[in-house]
Amino acid sequence: MEISPVPISTCSKENQQIYQEWFDCADTDGDGRITGSDAIKFFALSNLPRPDLKQVWAIADSKRQGFLGFGEFITAMQLVSLAQAGQSITQDLLSSESAAVDLVNLRPPTMTGLDALLAKKRSPKTNESDSNGSSHSQPSPAAGWFSSKSSKKISLSSVTSIVDGLKKLYIQKLKPLEVTYRFNDFVSPSLTNSDFDAKPMVMLLGQYSTGKTTFIKHLLKSSYPGAHIGPEPTTDRFVVVMSGPDERSIPGNTVAVQADMPFSGLTTFGTAFLSKFQCSQMPHPLLEHFTFVDTPGVLSGEKQRTQRAYDFTGVTSWFAAKCDLILLLFDPHKLDVSDEFKRVISSLRGHDDKIRVVLNKADQVDTQQLMRVYGALMWSLGKVINTPEVMRVYIGSFNDKPVNEAATGPIGKELFEKEQEDLLSDLKDVPKKACDRRINEFVKRARAAKIHAYIISHLRKEMPAMMGKAKTQQRLIDNLEDEFAKVQREFHLPPGDFPNAEHFRETLSGYNIDKFEKLKPKMIQAVDDMLGYDIPDLLKNFRNPYD
Repeated sequence: MEISPVPISTCSKENQQIYQEWFDCADTDGDGRITGSDAIKFFALSNLPRPDLKQVWAIADSKRQGFLGFGEFITAMQLVSLAQAGQSITQDLLSSESAAVDLVNLRPPTMTGLDALLAKKRSPKTNESDSNGSSHSQPSPAAGWFSSKSSKKISLSSVTSIVDGLKKLYIQKLKPLEVTYRFNDFVSPSLTNSDFDAKPMVMLLGQYSTGKTTFIKHLLKSSYPGAHIGPEPTTDRFVVVMSGPDERSIPGNTVAVQADMPFSGLTTFGTAFLSKFQCSQMPHPLLEHFTFVDTPGVLSGEKQRTQRAYDFTGVTSWFAAKCDLILLLFDPHKLDVSDEFKRVISSLRGHDDKIRVVLNKADQVDTQQLMRVYGALMWSLGKVINTPEVMRVYIGSFNDKPVNEAATGPIGKELFEKEQEDLLSDLKDVPKKACDRRINEFVKRARAAKIHAYIISHLRKEMPAMMGKAKTQQRLIDNLEDEFAKVQREFHLPPGDFPNAEHFRETLSGYNIDKFEKLKPKMIQAVDDMLGYDIPDLLKNFRNPYD
């Protein structure tokens, strides 16, 4: 039976004021709603068992929206109060008339440590009003930075962290350049609040049955909602495994439009992809620090490739740009790199520092065979990943079964344990390095946007004022590589920063070049100042929040 949140009128005005202050405290984004991650931290102050809190969330979020408004929050707090009084939390606890009458005078629950949080939240406002005569602080400046009407300048004093500083710089200096030259149509969609605030992501790629889903299960010590494991291609969709108040699977179309999730850019791949995309939420301490991306097994052969109704390589490339670590999993019995896998690995170019290779299920071969398998894997990778450096390959068997010592011998078992420790320590470093990675990706994006502006304005300059526009446009598109070379020479830009000419040509053919903007030196200068002065100042003034 589904139950609607209790009307706010069933709560006394005194309690409503208390709950409003609590709601503002729990709403860390300041957007008028409490997400699952906010709720986990706030509800934990009640010291109720986790199963009870899961039930509280399930009843309060009766519409399955994934967040609580003020009315739903009051419902949740009343349920917590009743649970602390010894009542069992059930769906019909708030539906009877007698309960509804009692709710008006029901005391708010006891929340351990909440007074200190509220005092901390009030103190900046008090100090600022004392020193300046009036309060200038805003409840959450970040909340308004990504609205279409937000154009006001935000002083550096309101920036509270490196991530907030990057948001401010993006909205003030980089986004105007991107919008002017349509960077979002050619390269990457505009960033949103959730893109900056998202947890570090780890993506697993590999051919089918190489143990990607089992690897996630091994780390979580439990299965996630919607997980399927088998020798055949079982995972047929991209699954994002992230923290949530209860276990649930959210369809891709819903995930892509949720403001508190960083997946809105996936809408560009269409409904065909979104129907093969889902989010699996579950409460887990590890997921407080990571989000895992489980992918469909890469297939081989032209027939299987054409059966996909979406751009598989494009999607993996999109996730690669967002992820902090990419694990390429191999099976000792499947060392061949198929055509599709080769395309996928090629799409990861530019993210080489994130890639780790894992030779999984290595206890299925003995020590002598393992040596040969390792050599064959390095040979296969050398043909695909064009780099003079040797890739780091982790050897192990990431599942819940003990290592098969009979096959590997005592030396093999010791090797496996050391390799697994190395990989796990690499994973543990991801949250610490996530802030640095975010800055790195932001700088990379700014450089790409600047070069994009130079290219677009150059093409616009080459167009005639009156006659022969169509002919000139076609000539420019056909000779795009030559135009890139002209831009490179004119502005002294590194050739490695230029986009893929074929992809650029494909997008450009849908536009009238003479409709683009001419070069605006002030916008370019603003981005140069941001890279040369603002970001270094930001790093000097604020510490990495993960340290």
